[in-house]
Amino acid sequence: MGAVPASAPGGTAPLSIVARVHAMPPEHNAGAEHMLVSMLRPLVERGHDVTVWLSRYGKVSKVYEYQGIRVMPLEARLDFPTAVRKADVLISHLECVPSTSSLARGYGKPVVVVCHNTHRPTFRDMAAGGTALAVYNSQWMRREAELFFAEYPKAVRPAGELIVRPPVFASEYATRPGKAITLVNCNPEKGGKVLDALARRMPEQQFLAVKGAYGEQILPDLPNVEVLDHVRGEDMREQVYARTKVLLMPSSYESWGRAGVEALASGIPVVAHPTPGLCESLGEAGVFVDRNDVPGYEAVLRKLLTPAEYRLASKRAKARSAELDPTAELAAWCNAVEALT
Repeated sequence: MGAVPASAPGGTAPLSIVARVHAMPPEHNAGAEHMLVSMLRPLVERGHDVTVWLSRYGKVSKVYEYQGIRVMPLEARLDFPTAVRKADVLISHLECVPSTSSLARGYGKPVVVVCHNTHRPTFRDMAAGGTALAVYNSQWMRREAELFFAEYPKAVRPAGELIVRPPVFASEYATRPGKAITLVNCNPEKGGKVLDALARRMPEQQFLAVKGAYGEQILPDLPNVEVLDHVRGEDMREQVYARTKVLLMPSSYESWGRAGVEALASGIPVVAHPTPGLCESLGEAGVFVDRNDVPGYEAVLRKLLTPAEYRLASKRAKARSAELDPTAELAAWCNAVEALT
């Protein structure tokens, strides 16, 4: 990665950092997990000991390493409470926040909660008490958190707050765009029905349907639609973006939209439903159409696929990718974690 110094500033002693989450790549490849990986990597590069303990059973039974991070499967039957007792800092997200926060309080450890969405359980769990640092993935989420605290004045605010937009290292995703119109994760909420409708309206155009990590998948059985099985994060550049000309994101909800930012690295235009998260992440590079307006999507795509329009949209995509360089935010993140001890 090379974005963060390999040694902590000020001679900070190496910390024992323990993360508790339900799943991890390469077995589970969703945006939340890849955001966490991108945040843990610079901590490893600074010399800290980082381990991720899984809370669900999966297919892997032995301890493994993923991008420099040691992962402890539940099947390994290792002693998680002892790891907590010896840890300097705990990190958690999603369903593991209540149990991890409870252990943190019991052992007197600072806990970092990474918030990936604006759903009430996310804020409720973070505000149950004892959160040393809350990490929000967007300005929009930070504002939603303020509304939550205004609505529930008895909720306990975290001791510290930080915004870390899901880090995407452009060099790891940049490639030459392909020819297909692509949807990543074809469940109804992400826009599976929109892809199906567009493929039927544009039979001359190639489409790529990539199976997602979760949800019922709507996979059109059409001659102009190629279906890809679930793709690991490290394979997205070659298997997906190198074959993609335009990325679709007609999602009913996105707190940020990591796949869109990954596509921007290659100058791939993104046509999306205007959720607050996607409007923030894509900025002026995004092309926004209501997900219920399939004719509108078709009209935008036909215009976007003309050479002149595509060149302009691709230029805007690359410019937005450069604006989202994660170097400064990751340095601030590492400093914030180190300051907890």
